[in-house]
Amino acid sequence: MLLKFFSAVVCSTAFFIASAQENTHQEIIQTFHHEALGNSFAYHKLVDLSTNVGPRMSGSAGGQKGVEWAIKTMQDMGMDTVYTQEVMVPRWERGAPEKAAIHIANQKPLSIAVTALGGSVATTKGGIKAQVVEITDFSQLAQLGTKELKGKIVFYNIPMDPNYINTGFAYGQAVRQRWAGAIEAAPYGAVAVINRSVTLALDNNPHTGSMSYKGAKDSIPAAAISTIAANQLSALLKEHPNLELSLEMHCKNLGLAKSYNVIGELWGSQKPNEYLVVGGHLDSWDLGDGSQDDGAGIAHSLEVANLFQKAGIKPKRTLRVVCFQNEEFGLAGGKVYAENVEAAGEMHYFGLESDMGSGIPRGFTFDTEDAHIEKLQILVPYFAPYGIYEFKKGGSGADLSPLDKSAILLAGLRPESQRYFDYHHSVLDHINSVHPRELALGAAAMASLVYLVDALDLGFD
Repeated sequence: MLLKFFSAVVCSTAFFIASAQENTHQEIIQTFHHEALGNSFAYHKLVDLSTNVGPRMSGSAGGQKGVEWAIKTMQDMGMDTVYTQEVMVPRWERGAPEKAAIHIANQKPLSIAVTALGGSVATTKGGIKAQVVEITDFSQLAQLGTKELKGKIVFYNIPMDPNYINTGFAYGQAVRQRWAGAIEAAPYGAVAVINRSVTLALDNNPHTGSMSYKGAKDSIPAAAISTIAANQLSALLKEHPNLELSLEMHCKNLGLAKSYNVIGELWGSQKPNEYLVVGGHLDSWDLGDGSQDDGAGIAHSLEVANLFQKAGIKPKRTLRVVCFQNEEFGLAGGKVYAENVEAAGEMHYFGLESDMGSGIPRGFTFDTEDAHIEKLQILVPYFAPYGIYEFKKGGSGADLSPLDKSAILLAGLRPESQRYFDYHHSVLDHINSVHPRELALGAAAMASLVYLVDALDLGFD
């Protein structure tokens, strides 16, 4: 009888200890949210980055200004250490504003909204003018062949599918026309390519983004036109199949330039040689100020460290904030970071990236084993009070992807995505598109996940 009583006391004590720990975890998560929403640290940092630094193209003066901003910001935050990693990045300049116009016999030329794609070559002096062939499926290129495409401008008109709730998936299905359009069309003798902007929005704001070439023979000018212009051009081609398009671009590829990843650390209290990494990319396109892509990710990541500091929480493992360089032009920063990790033999327990804008957080996706996804479900109750329920398998983030062999668990923040591609890579990627509370909630969610993964030791080793 005494043994049964003793066993009951032990079990009861263990239950109360577990409950107390659970309450502590919930209280810390609540503290993170109160601090983030009450003081708007992330939003203030994003306003500073977007307005006082502005566009941050890799290799540009703005890009270097962004590096200097990140160093000073983390030093001012009192991070235990702040340092940089040298990264060689492509340097591309847009030059004078682009021009495009539709020409129909006996009619006044009709100007349309256009932007050069990042990495494109310029048109010849004075621009080019040629007939247009509309492509709605890549298989049409081979069907038409050189006979129909030589000397023409290929017009890729492949909309994002509006039926997908996950707009990121719709983007992935449509973006090939942008990054591979020139490669696919040049072998058939096309003189240039234009693509429908990769967005669900119907507006007159063209969206840029990186494109690529296989070699000199593929180096034909590449541009994007707005969705309104794409619909207009498509309709006019049906009525006037011999219409021409003029295109003028002055962009330049200037080789490689030196830039940097910027890294700040809060040293771990128990396992300082294991790492928890949060990050976003510091570089941006030049049409807007880069608030959504990816100033929001930088602000989120800085706020994670700030929330740990404000709450007086010392993580078990070293918390490392990484402002990656050159995500937009080929992931040079992510690759250099991963190379340094491998060379140093560092153990990355967890990595979390934010690169889907500032929208209200809906959940996280994890690049890991199915067994780990099952373990992660125990975290859902901690996040349910904040409207976050999605913990599923998926990608983490472009900058973290080179770490796939050096990290146990990689994750990506998944905010509400319905409006993100309205802004993405366009003039609308501006601080005015960011809601301060939504940004704060994303940062608090990230801090909460980092804290729980570190504190609970879920057995990912």
